[in-house]
Amino acid sequence: MKSRALPQTCVLVVLAAMLISGVAAAQPADSLRREALSEARYLKSIFKTDAAIERLSEWVTPGVFDEEVLSELADCHFINGDYAAAAGTYQLLSLRAPDNLLYKVKQMQVAFRMKDYEASARIGREVLAQDSIPAVAALVGDAYNLANLSDSALVCYRQALALKPVNEAVVSKAANILLADKDYDAVLEMTGEYLALDPDNLTVTPIRGLAYYLSAQYDSSLVVFQKLEDLGVDNYPVHFYLGQSYWHTNVPYRAEPELRKAWAIDSSDANLAWTIAAVRTDMLIRPFDKYVEPWLDKATALIQPDSSLVSRIHQQYAKGYYGEEKFDKAIAHYQEAYRYNPSFIQALSSIAYCYERLKKYKLALDYYERYLKVARPGSRGYEFAKKSIDYIKGEIFMEE
Repeated sequence: MKSRALPQTCVLVVLAAMLISGVAAAQPADSLRREALSEARYLKSIFKTDAAIERLSEWVTPGVFDEEVLSELADCHFINGDYAAAAGTYQLLSLRAPDNLLYKVKQMQVAFRMKDYEASARIGREVLAQDSIPAVAALVGDAYNLANLSDSALVCYRQALALKPVNEAVVSKAANILLADKDYDAVLEMTGEYLALDPDNLTVTPIRGLAYYLSAQYDSSLVVFQKLEDLGVDNYPVHFYLGQSYWHTNVPYRAEPELRKAWAIDSSDANLAWTIAAVRTDMLIRPFDKYVEPWLDKATALIQPDSSLVSRIHQQYAKGYYGEEKFDKAIAHYQEAYRYNPSFIQALSSIAYCYERLKKYKLALDYYERYLKVARPGSRGYEFAKKSIDYIKGEIFMEE
C-alpha cells in the first residue's frame, strides 16, 4: 500500500504538540522551584516551619548559591528556634551578598538570641558602619549591656537616641546605667531632653523623679511624683517616693498618707514601716505605744530571719565540716544550729563527739551530759551518749 501524506492541518497539530511537549520538558526546573518557594512561604505563614524547611531543602544543592531559597530557609530556621542553622545560613548569604544589609541584621539578631552578645555587638557595628539604623544601635547597646560592657552600651544608647529621640525604652536602659554610676546630672539631662518632646510620659517621668530624689533634690522630686499621682498613677514607687519627699521637705502630715498608701500595696519593706514610725514621731502623734510602736514592731518582725531555716543552713555547714573532720568548724555551726532551733538536740551530741575527737574531753563530757538531760531515755542516741561518757571519764582519769 502507498503511504498517504498527512493533511497539512494534522502536521501543524503534531508539531504544536511536540513543541508543547518540549517546552514542558524544558521548563520544570524554574517552574518547580517557584512552586516550591511559594509552597514553603505558605507553610511558613501558617507556622508549619518544619514542612517548609523540608520543602526548601529539596532545592539546596552543594556548590550552587540560590539566594532566594537560602534566604527563606534561614528565615524558617530562625522562626523554628534553630539559631545555629540560621546563623550559618545568614553568614553564607552575607558573604555572597554583602550589599544586602538584611543578612547582617539577621546575623546580629541570631547571635543575640544565642546569647553571644559580643558577636552580636560586633556584627551590629558593621551594620551601623554602612547605615545608621536606630533599632540596630539600640540592639547593639543591649548586647553590650548584657555583656556587662556598660560604657559601650551607653555610647550606643546615646547614638540610638540621637537618631530617634523619642524612644522611652532606650532612655530607660541608658538611665539605669547612669543611675548605677550615680551620675544623676546625666540622668536629669537625658530625661529632660526626652520629656521636652513627650512631657507626660509615664516611663521616663518616674526616672527623672528618682534622679532628683537620689541626688537629695527633694523639692524637685516632690513636684515630679505629685505630678504622676495627679496623672492617675497609683503604684508603690510613686507613693513611696512622694511620701519620702514630703518627709524630707518637713511636711510630715502630707508624707504619712502617701507612705500608708505604699504600705497598702506592699507591706514587705521594713524600711517603710520604720519610716512611717519616724514620721508619726515627728508629727508628735501620741500615745507612742498605740500609734508608733506597732510600726516599729512591724519593721522588727520583717528583719527577723526565719530561725528554722537559719538552723538548717548551719546544720548543712556542720555536716560538711564534720564529714571532712574539720571538727572546730563543725562545732561552731552545730552551736549556731542549736541556738536558732533548740529542738535540734542532736546538735549537743554531735558537738560532744567533735570535742571527743579533738580530745577535749571535759568539753565533750559537758555536752554529752547536756544531751542526756533532754534526750529520751532508752533511745539509741541516749545509749550512745551514756557509753561515750563512760569512755571519756576513763580518759579524763588517765590524764589526771
